[in-house]
Amino acid sequence: MTGRNFQTHAKSGKEMIFVNTIYECRLLIVDDSRELQDMLSEILHNAGYSFITQAFDCKTALEYFEKYRPDFVILDVMLPDGDGFEIMQKLRARSQVPVLFLSAKDEDEDRLLGLGLGADDYMTKPFLARELVLRISSILRRTYFPLKLSPSAVPVLMLGNRTVNLESAAVACEDGSSLSLTAKELAILKELSKRPGSIVTFDVLSQALWGDSYYGYENSLMVHIRRLREKIEETPSSPQWLLTVRGLGYKLNLSKGGHSR
Repeated sequence: MTGRNFQTHAKSGKEMIFVNTIYECRLLIVDDSRELQDMLSEILHNAGYSFITQAFDCKTALEYFEKYRPDFVILDVMLPDGDGFEIMQKLRARSQVPVLFLSAKDEDEDRLLGLGLGADDYMTKPFLARELVLRISSILRRTYFPLKLSPSAVPVLMLGNRTVNLESAAVACEDGSSLSLTAKELAILKELSKRPGSIVTFDVLSQALWGDSYYGYENSLMVHIRRLREKIEETPSSPQWLLTVRGLGYKLNLSKGGHSR
């Protein structure tokens, strides 16, 4: 397959695939519903993903994982010959491949168990197709395309009459005054500035702030967002830079004169 470079993963010692774009990543879908499998494949094909493999039970899923070495796994919990949690444990014993649980089991205990076993995300059925694609794309970018800045570059956001220095965590205002960002506010801006104009989901932002134990912090995230807007927006109640995308997350809007350097 062209465009895919093969290197050795530094931590596992196993062969790991580095791709040029997220759309070259190989996806493995594990679910016992053929109807849902076909729907997921169509959604992902329409989003630009070309390399998709389907497995309908635990045995086949593990066989295909070894055979195709997927870059991402979408995993159901309830399967005919076991459950997704068992597969998750076996995958983590041999790989750090990103995994998203997609399951009808929506109890908090199931979510926490899946995340605790090392999954990158957990979504419940029914789901929004666009949200699923956004979550998968965000995880793939974070995993395989981390932001790389020149050591000499000082990341700065120009937001109207305010300048945000992401190195010193300071906001310079037009009247000459300066505001300090908290660690959480700085982490939010850094995560959003990686993908200006793109939606960053609640889960991705929460994980950037609280790590793998981020579940349940959505209300806390909203408080930090509100306080951050009070520092970077001229009118916090009507923001033009840090925008809410209802039901999905937030995005940094640089289309109204803002920019980064």
